[in-house]
Amino acid sequence: MQLTLILFPIALAIYGAIIYLFVLLVKALRKYIKSKDVREEKKAVCRSLGVSRQAVSKWESAQAIPDLGRVLAMADLFSVTTDYLLRDENEAPTPATMEDSAPDSSVRRVSMEEASAFLALCRKQAPTRALAVSLCVLSPIPLLMILSRTGEGPAAGVGSIIGVVILLLLVVAAVVIFLRQGMESKEYEYLEQEDIETAYGVSGMVKERQAAYRETCTRGIIVGVVLCILSAIPVLLGTLAADSVAAPERIMLPCVSLLLAMVAVAVYLFVRVGMVQGSFQRLLEEGDYTREGKRAARSPIVPIYWCLATAAYLAWSFITMAWDRTWIVWPVAGVLFAAVVGIIRMTHKEGRKEKKAG
Repeated sequence: MQLTLILFPIALAIYGAIIYLFVLLVKALRKYIKSKDVREEKKAVCRSLGVSRQAVSKWESAQAIPDLGRVLAMADLFSVTTDYLLRDENEAPTPATMEDSAPDSSVRRVSMEEASAFLALCRKQAPTRALAVSLCVLSPIPLLMILSRTGEGPAAGVGSIIGVVILLLLVVAAVVIFLRQGMESKEYEYLEQEDIETAYGVSGMVKERQAAYRETCTRGIIVGVVLCILSAIPVLLGTLAADSVAAPERIMLPCVSLLLAMVAVAVYLFVRVGMVQGSFQRLLEEGDYTREGKRAARSPIVPIYWCLATAAYLAWSFITMAWDRTWIVWPVAGVLFAAVVGIIRMTHKEGRKEKKAG
């Protein structure tokens, strides 16, 4: 009976995953069938222009730019002007924007090549970085599983050492990934710190890719949230089953391990889709990467705030020696930090308004 209570949610989760994969397969098949007309139209365009489908795909994704002859041919083919083909309607200049677009030495310009390379790098790094974060979450599982089997005695000591060694190896592997990817993306750090201005066509290209990725991002977040909610089930069932056995840790520790495994999968999804979505927001200066947000992050108040939080944590911990309770400083500091950033942003906005009014 106890084994059934533990295995039932696992079987239910596997069954749900199979159904979810089947639904995704059906959606992909329907999308492929509906895109038949688009593919036929693209083939006709390729024949008319005398180019390959790969070339047209690169033009659509802004990875390449057609030559003047192809542009003229496309204008005749679609009965539009060349200006219509070349101009990004979202970035069409107006007299007002032209007056405000005077060169500013404090604003860094991002070319199409830089933007495409940055997006490609983020998409390439996203799975690996998500895996590294998941490894940190998974690292205690070997130790917990060993402790659940060894019990007490000399074997428990040896098992604990082995578990800690495995934990440290997993964390080291994750840190190596973080450092390596940090060095690879170092040249793009200015996107998070400096005000930027994208070259002609970059914003349109990024928005197009962002729209195409939106469904994947939403799906990843939904699955991750569901996994986080369901991760409590193994612990709840383990608590019920542990009351009737002599060694409850033999049931509870594997249940906690299953919880960590489910959370690790959720974290993997969050980090993977979040990193790709964040790359779009950096180039568009949206979300956490608006100019006000960047100025708030550059504010000297930020490092001072975290230094004070660390000092308060250490002082409270060493004076009271209540390390099991002083950790509460960090979640409280994190919540208060959001309020501090909001105040800094409001201050910057008010300052800009006064400057414009003056």
